[in-house]
Amino acid sequence: MSEDGRQFERILTKKDLFVLAFGAMIGWGWIIQTGFWLDEAGVGGSVLGFVVGAVMVCIVGLIYGELASALPFVGGEHVYSFRALGPLGSFICTWSLVLGYVGVVVFEVVALPSAMAYIVPGFNVFELWTVAGEPVYASWILVGGLGAVAMTALNYRGVKPAAQFQTLLALVIGLAGVMLVIGSVFNGQSQPNPPLSDVGATGVATVAIMTPFMFVGFDVIPQSAEEADVSPRLIGLLIPASVTLAALFYIAVIWASGQAMPGAELVESPLPAAAAMEAIFDSRVIGRIMALAGIAGILTSWNSFLLGASRAVFALADSGMIPKRINTLHPEYNTPSTAVALLGGLSVFAPLFGEQMLVWIVNASGLGLVVAWFLVVVSFFVLRRREPDLERPLELPFGYAFGAVALVLTLGFIGLYLPGGPSALVWPYEWAIVLFWALLGVGLYGISSTESDLELADLELDELE
Repeated sequence: MSEDGRQFERILTKKDLFVLAFGAMIGWGWIIQTGFWLDEAGVGGSVLGFVVGAVMVCIVGLIYGELASALPFVGGEHVYSFRALGPLGSFICTWSLVLGYVGVVVFEVVALPSAMAYIVPGFNVFELWTVAGEPVYASWILVGGLGAVAMTALNYRGVKPAAQFQTLLALVIGLAGVMLVIGSVFNGQSQPNPPLSDVGATGVATVAIMTPFMFVGFDVIPQSAEEADVSPRLIGLLIPASVTLAALFYIAVIWASGQAMPGAELVESPLPAAAAMEAIFDSRVIGRIMALAGIAGILTSWNSFLLGASRAVFALADSGMIPKRINTLHPEYNTPSTAVALLGGLSVFAPLFGEQMLVWIVNASGLGLVVAWFLVVVSFFVLRRREPDLERPLELPFGYAFGAVALVLTLGFIGLYLPGGPSALVWPYEWAIVLFWALLGVGLYGISSTESDLELADLELDELE
């Protein structure tokens, strides 16, 4: 609830929630990473790696599902952790999550002109300067900036238009995937090796390690739960369902691309999935259609994470952990307008810093996401113990066993980013970003918490009936 007493409207359908999560997970990564997966693990190994990864993320998603069904309020993780861990634990969880969401948003701002450079010959125009050795082009700043303005305006004007936009683009992505699979069935190369002969433990592990971060975005559902005209139980079920569909999409693209070209050849292409489509249909034009589907993936991911980030920031302001003036709902559009404008305005400047700088930001933001996941699992345990009578429309059987597995998995995800891990953050650049974000959070929390009593909006579940 905003400071003036306004509340979010429950206007999102189950389809809206589903495509918001699916579109968030199916971003730009599958277009550029398919060749790497196939080169590292082959078709069978890559598929197996994604099956393993999907199971891991579904376990975490089921934890989210139980919590989202019990506490279907805006802010998602903020609400669970506040109720379980108190203000400080909740702030750490939500502030980490915002870092993760903002990292994805700024990545998409630069991914858009990057994709345009593949489709439009001579797109890189008028080099302005370099950052960390990477050139910054005026054309990139223009396209990225205009994209940021458009996506901010879309989210500012209402969650329903954002969901409708998401549905349209998710359909484009799905049709492109179906085209690739159908083409591979009729025109794909026969496999010279027996099935699963390319499966090796190292390759499977390499792919599986990457998969959790290909599924980031399922938690957009809890963020927008208070705007959903859906039963709490169904909100919980939509989370693992969206992860499952995303996994099937990734597996289909991997299999189809493997029928088109060997992984060693695909990995040489800047857009392997588009190269596979081009090879299957022997048409550069059709290959560019797949690249357009990749752009649709950029926009769906961008849309979802801007929506999720704005709700998380609104929730922080609503409970007095950051300046209260951010806690506003637009009188006509009923969106967290100040939070949307703030995040969108910051993203406009992302293309100014070049690709390498943004790679550092994205990597640092990945740590924020997995820290938030870990604290959500801890909150699950605390609420199970402290509030056993809390109504849980989607109550997991063997809940403590699920929680124990999720706890091990999320700790493992955090370990990937620590020194010595396969995704270890680079010193000093990426760790400096984490430190800066932490200090900024400490400052905002310290100032805001002294000006007002930290509180969470009334969470009477009978209001949902």
